[in-house]
Amino acid sequence: MSASSVVQPPLRLLILRFSALGDVAMTVPVVASLAAQYPQMQITVVSQPFLAPLFEHIAPNVQFFGADIRKTYRGLRGLWQLSRTTPFKDCDAAADLHDVLRTKILRCFLRLRGKRVAVIDKHRREKRLLVEHKIFRPLPTSFALYAETLARLGLPISLNFEHLKLGGDKLPLPFPQPTDALHEPWLGLAPFAAHKGKVYPLEQMAEVVRLFFEAHPGGRLFVFGSKKEMEMLRPTWGKDFERLVFVCDLLKGLDAELQLMARLNAMVSMDSGNMHLASLVGCPVVSIWGQTHPFAGFMGYHQAEENVVQQDLHCRPCSIFGNAPCRYGDFRCLRDILPQLIVDKVEEIISPEQD
Repeated sequence: MSASSVVQPPLRLLILRFSALGDVAMTVPVVASLAAQYPQMQITVVSQPFLAPLFEHIAPNVQFFGADIRKTYRGLRGLWQLSRTTPFKDCDAAADLHDVLRTKILRCFLRLRGKRVAVIDKHRREKRLLVEHKIFRPLPTSFALYAETLARLGLPISLNFEHLKLGGDKLPLPFPQPTDALHEPWLGLAPFAAHKGKVYPLEQMAEVVRLFFEAHPGGRLFVFGSKKEMEMLRPTWGKDFERLVFVCDLLKGLDAELQLMARLNAMVSMDSGNMHLASLVGCPVVSIWGQTHPFAGFMGYHQAEENVVQQDLHCRPCSIFGNAPCRYGDFRCLRDILPQLIVDKVEEIISPEQD
């Protein structure tokens, strides 16, 4: 009998993942599948407070504990205080799905209390081979890596999550949702990402917007991003496109944004957190990839490979996170993607050819 077969599943499990937004979002299908397959187990997810809406409607046996690691639980003293909170004291085992300095320290505190701990294997060597030596084979997805971590605690799962079932059904929008999706499609657009190597040039993205409205003058385009990011676009996009909506002007909070994404016909996004948020509510995403590559394991949940937009260049991928300097200085991996190609991908989703 193998050692893994005699590991007893815990009754109270702690899951740690603090950032980034996309990585935390990628835990949702795993946590939801885990909760459904182990209904007798109490699961507590510890992450940043603003991410609570991702876990509010998963299952009765899933709780969320918001830990502000930049204020309330800052530094070593703060982490010690965090480790003394009820979720940490009461758990039988913990899964560290982050493996950074903060969680390494928290793991030490947990082990001092005799808790079982499993930590994610991020396959860093394989990712280096993909970036540095261009060894092209799909690496295990983050979903698979999270599931592997749980299996080491005696919690094997099958990923059977479909999409988030949100609590609300009304949005404070100043216009009704259209009944004719073919002629009045709602398209989401998330034009920003954390790093320049993942951001499609804004002047070319403006052409994507123009082409969309040219094909669908009755459509609406919802732009997702922070208020600071939207101020970069407002002087031109806000003036040039009458039916373009800056989401931050209308909706407040992650829960409302998720509800809007669930009503979209499609989303255009970078390799970013918004790609993963849209994926959680079942919205098809046209994803644009520059320095990064889907083979690194960060594709959106249940997103179709045919909706990926990327350039086949010998220098790609040059980064896992999109934060590398461009060896040519022009980010041609993004610059050379034609706006029409992106719009064509959108059209394949919202206006499929009838057989």
